[in-house]
Amino acid sequence: MTTNISECINTILSKERELLVTALAKEMRYLVQRWHYERRTKAEKCKTKLTPSAEASLFKQYQLLLRMRLDPASDTIYTVFDGDKNGVVNLDRRSCSCRRFQLEQLPCAHAMIAIHHRKRDVYEFCSDYYSSA
Repeated sequence: MTTNISECINTILSKERELLVTALAKEMRYLVQRWHYERRTKAEKCKTKLTPSAEASLFKQYQLLLRMRLDPASDTIYTVFDGDKNGVVNLDRRSCSCRRFQLEQLPCAHAMIAIHHRKRDVYEFCSDYYSSA
């Protein structure tokens, strides 16, 4: 699998490259239209608040928080001890010293235990990018 979209489309349309420009453009439109239809159909079947991959990531992080200890510094800043990588979480800034919270824009295990301690909904801290709605 390639990471460059142009390489991906070039590979898929290898036979169609011999066509005239207008026919090639039509084939490309059909391809993109089919991709959008398939993804929209798949998204409509989703019954969770987040995409399946985001839900799986949250579940994995939730399993990790069961062995962590929390030390609140304020209402929004916490130090989390997990034995390996301790983390400092700031819920207002949606950040953690492990940087996973900022990079993925999904709560890491450190952030999840702080969110749980505040009795807040974890979905409030997830980026709209992962929304299935």
